[in-house]
Amino acid sequence: MKTYLLLLISLLFFPSLYSQGKKWELVWSDEFNYSGLPDSSKWIFETEGNVDGWGNHEKQFYTNRDSSNAYVSNGTLKITAKKNESENHQYTSARLSTSGKKYFQFGKIEVRAKLPKGSGTWPAVWMLGNNINSTPWPSCGEIDIMEHVGYEKDSIYGTIHSEAFNHVKGTQQGKAEFVKEPYTDFNTYAIQWTEDEIEFLLNDKVYFVFKNVHKTNKEWPFNEPFFIIMNLAIGGDWGGKKGVDNSIFPATMEVDYIRVYQRK
Repeated sequence: MKTYLLLLISLLFFPSLYSQGKKWELVWSDEFNYSGLPDSSKWIFETEGNVDGWGNHEKQFYTNRDSSNAYVSNGTLKITAKKNESENHQYTSARLSTSGKKYFQFGKIEVRAKLPKGSGTWPAVWMLGNNINSTPWPSCGEIDIMEHVGYEKDSIYGTIHSEAFNHVKGTQQGKAEFVKEPYTDFNTYAIQWTEDEIEFLLNDKVYFVFKNVHKTNKEWPFNEPFFIIMNLAIGGDWGGKKGVDNSIFPATMEVDYIRVYQRK
């Protein structure tokens, strides 16, 4: 009887312990084994933030379904930033999102990618809460699976943002991790996300864990569905901190695959 009660209490208060006994099962992916624009059943091109630099004073103009900025060929997606004036911006690039197409709540999200080289680049693979329109950032939550700024050529970042923890307040929670060859080799960037924690991984090695302290949504807004974003920004408050090297263009983030697993 005592063993049964302990098991029941564990399942009620620590549900992730039960889920950890299950195997990861692939529930969604894009392997990029086709040619042309990114699959429109999975991705949209986000452009609405161009008017204000996406809140970060970014210099690029994200185009809509322009194959010169986002194209799939030879088994990979290429998101390419170019020095190309458009709509009063000096550069063009692309920002892809699963918003309105697919949302995810918990699981393992894994991306294998090769990053662009050069000061001023700011590639990212990240997630935002689906409730962002009714619960604006940062209260909706943000999970940065991978961010890289070109002037820090040997580091990537895994970070979370919430109402309590965000870069505006300087309280964001995350960590930088050394990456040996981000520009010439494909590396695997991932999170493992449960009700209790978010683990950040580089090439299958955990380098940062953000724990749910079970207080309020201000600390942990991560029990809701989120959508995925992949983009290559140029300049901005962080990416452009040490200027933009115009000799690097065109600059490309190349993605081999993106996969989402859940416990089954």
